Amino acid sequence: MKTGKVYLIGAGPGDPGLITVKGLACLRKADVVVYDYLANEEFLSSVPKGAERIYVGKKGGDHTLSQEEINSLIAEKARKGKIVARLKGGDPFIFGRGGEEAEELAREGIPFEVVPGVTSAIAVPAYAGIPLTHRDFTSTVAFITGHEDPTKEESRILWDKIATGVGTLVFLMGVENLPVIAAELMKNGRDPETPVALIRWGTLPEQETITGKLSTIGKIAHSKKIKPPVIILVGEVVKLRDHLNWFERLPLFGKKILVTRSREQASDLSERLRELGGVPIEFPTIEVILPENWDDIDHCAFQLMTYDWVIFTSVNGVKFFLDRFFTLGLDIRDLKGPRLCAIGPKTAEALRTLKLKVDFVPSEYRAESIFEGLRKEGLRGKKVLIPRAKLARDILPEELRRAGALVDVVEVYRTVRPAGQVERVYKLLAKRAISALTFTSSSTVSNFVEMVGKKDAQKLTAGIPIASIGPITAEKGKSLGIETTIMPQEYTIPALVEALVEYFQK
Repeated sequence: MKTGKVYLIGAGPGDPGLITVKGLACLRKADVVVYDYLANEEFLSSVPKGAERIYVGKKGGDHTLSQEEINSLIAEKARKGKIVARLKGGDPFIFGRGGEEAEELAREGIPFEVVPGVTSAIAVPAYAGIPLTHRDFTSTVAFITGHEDPTKEESRILWDKIATGVGTLVFLMGVENLPVIAAELMKNGRDPETPVALIRWGTLPEQETITGKLSTIGKIAHSKKIKPPVIILVGEVVKLRDHLNWFERLPLFGKKILVTRSREQASDLSERLRELGGVPIEFPTIEVILPENWDDIDHCAFQLMTYDWVIFTSVNGVKFFLDRFFTLGLDIRDLKGPRLCAIGPKTAEALRTLKLKVDFVPSEYRAESIFEGLRKEGLRGKKVLIPRAKLARDILPEELRRAGALVDVVEVYRTVRPAGQVERVYKLLAKRAISALTFTSSSTVSNFVEMVGKKDAQKLTAGIPIASIGPITAEKGKSLGIETTIMPQEYTIPALVEALVEYFQK
């Protein structure tokens, strides 16, 4: 049997955006993923569906497997011909024991590759607004373990050298030994007035930064009951935090916001929330799938030149209809007959991406406004095609028909409730660990209620801000006992995010 390969991957300090491109590429081809406590579980969404996922703990002194057992495990999986992704927090070769794992693989002749990660020693201070070096303060920095191997007979840290010989000291895994660290530094000549920062859960929404002096930081940490994971930073550069603290000042910093859009469409909203310091908790309440058959769509596609208007009420409508349209061998020239209407800017953008002219976008992004706009154009005798989801409001085709239009509605996609994740989200809501819920369509609300349970939905969401993209979505929520707290004036994702920011900054 051909031997597999092991990738020792640094997952970065916690923020999922800080893993390297190569690290993600290795995860995407892995047969087995062996991951630690400090490796963000969000990365597992990049792993192939059939891949084996093995959690090995390594939280302080509490290890699911010992280091020797981990070494044996990754070697055993590789010997079976598997591609193994060994995912470690930070960088595997900086206090990550990746060197020991690499030695074991080298001894056994198993191919391996090291994929460096962004070490927390650099990233966490940066997220706290503290540069490790600065012309006005220091040109030297040292990374030091705050938790040496307990089997060592004596410390290998040269306290007399680092206490006064290095400007910035970064201690990892040392908060439980903080009194000893501070005492050793002062005993060996470091000024007791030296600024110190303790940064817990750095780069994550839970990030907490405490500052003090070397002489008092131990008492401060004890009074605030600071627990790992913590980076200890000693040096004059800590003073710069007062005006460089960018991350903790982001408008949505630390806010965990439930995103209920489909998995395919969640990324836009999630990314906007992340940029503002928020934490998107993706809980897809909609899965978009193909229609049961294409007969009606195919018939209308071949007759497209006979229509006066084609109305698209979603980005999905554009995607699924035009995908089928081009699959049938039709091309852009066959779209020159009808005028095109889009319900909002995102839908219009999807059409313009294909170099198609959009003739009408209503000022309010809802079906009623489409009707009002087209009525001014004259509808009697006009032939209208609406490619949309199977489950959608009928108000638009009904109003168009009342105005004398000849309307064909074709199902180009279906929305169904996806399976999974309910238990995780239920627990987060029950613990009041969610800062706000977002709903971007009526079906996201109704499916959310169905998924968590009609009886529990009101109880779980009580007191939590509800952000609905528009009045139709808000009305659906109200009918199900979920009152909207936040609603933008413009019914778009960017406006929804702005409304969330305004709400939390009050």
